[in-house]
Amino acid sequence: MDTQTHLISPTRQMEPIAVENLLINFTTEFHRIWDNTGSKSKPGSFWRPTPAPDLLPGYFPLGDLVISGRDNINEKRVMAVVREGDLQNAEAGKGPALSRPNDYQWVWSDTGSRANGDCSIWRPIPPEGYVALGLVCSNDSSKPSFNAVRCVRADLVVASSASTLIWSDKGSGADRDFSTWTVSPPSAPAGEIYFAPGTFIGANGYSKPAAPITAYALRMPIPLQVQTPPAAPVLTGHDASAALTPSRITQVVRLPWFAVSDPLMPSLVQLKTSPFYRLERTDHYLLVGEGRNSSDMHRPFRWRASRAQSFEMVRTFTRNTGLDIGNQWPSAMSAPQSAITCSARLGDSFCNTGSAPYEWVNSSEAEVIALVGKNRFAAVYLMQSDYRLLREDGSQVEGRLSFTDMDSLHLADYPAELEPAKDTKKELEKQTAVAPEQEPEKLPAAEPKADPQPTTGSAIVTDTAP
Repeated sequence: MDTQTHLISPTRQMEPIAVENLLINFTTEFHRIWDNTGSKSKPGSFWRPTPAPDLLPGYFPLGDLVISGRDNINEKRVMAVVREGDLQNAEAGKGPALSRPNDYQWVWSDTGSRANGDCSIWRPIPPEGYVALGLVCSNDSSKPSFNAVRCVRADLVVASSASTLIWSDKGSGADRDFSTWTVSPPSAPAGEIYFAPGTFIGANGYSKPAAPITAYALRMPIPLQVQTPPAAPVLTGHDASAALTPSRITQVVRLPWFAVSDPLMPSLVQLKTSPFYRLERTDHYLLVGEGRNSSDMHRPFRWRASRAQSFEMVRTFTRNTGLDIGNQWPSAMSAPQSAITCSARLGDSFCNTGSAPYEWVNSSEAEVIALVGKNRFAAVYLMQSDYRLLREDGSQVEGRLSFTDMDSLHLADYPAELEPAKDTKKELEKQTAVAPEQEPEKLPAAEPKADPQPTTGSAIVTDTAP
């Protein structure tokens, strides 16, 4: 049965996602293979992705799409399609990213359903070292073409599970029961995205398939660009603010459209107008406090350091963008137009969450105590990271994030101390400590206190407890 509908192609081709020698792109063009018109089961239809040869030359489907309903889905749905890339981009010893199936295994047919047309469902049988990511439909009892689908090298995918019922033949009267289910990727580790291409899982029955089942999702690393951080402040006089260095974009990640929720556009508009988003991290030093010790003894100085982050800020940013900083987040799209579901997590170094992810919701002040050397001027600084999400045209998605890193405390003093001898340097390191959970010993703020240490420099101690 041929009910194919032709619509205008998208105006431009998206830059592919490259994972080693696998190229991934997306299409909104489909050919209707079969629908259940005439059957007493709920309306359903099967579609094959047909990437336009002028926009997506050489791309193949990973499987067919099934929907609940019979309406035309062209320019209303999106699926991933794949193409072979440059083998030189693969690790040594790995072969092509894609392969034709060796054969097909029959899964189901609508015999007895009284639908106006015939349908059969087939599972591609991949060669060794490859996996099939979807099922393929035929509008008769014959096997589909071997060019209807491509299998993917096993190291480029991740095992997944069945999630939500899409359509079943319940009530059709077909000789065999059959149901179709979405693919749900597992939770992604830091620095990766797992995403289902839009294919489906088929089951002989109406119950949700239980593990183990043959289901896979694609995987990709989150591209990260790292730049040199801003230089630490160096005092050249008694003006601590003058030592502050300019802010600098230090890390940038590039996120595909389906991992971002944009409050100004639905997912299909994102694909066409902003297929990639740029999440920037800008670092700069803040002055915590300064003090001048005019005495001939070491003297403690004490300040309160504020944190820029808060639970409310993180919640608002997540609500606006779909991104959960420091944690794994699921696909942001609940709209039915997209079959691309994902699990993603930013890298720990990008999020400042390597040691303590909960710090993103810790807005309490921290006490900073610096032991300033005799006849010295000292200043304490902290690094703050500001994050913003940009569309491809450079406009900013609503929402902001800021994070004050209490592990970045920097002490500068003036006049600068000469490099201490080896034994003295070790003694200085012993004086510098961070105590995140313990209240420091109460030191007198007014009366100077003699320092028993033989050094002349300054040291710093922090207490990050509220």
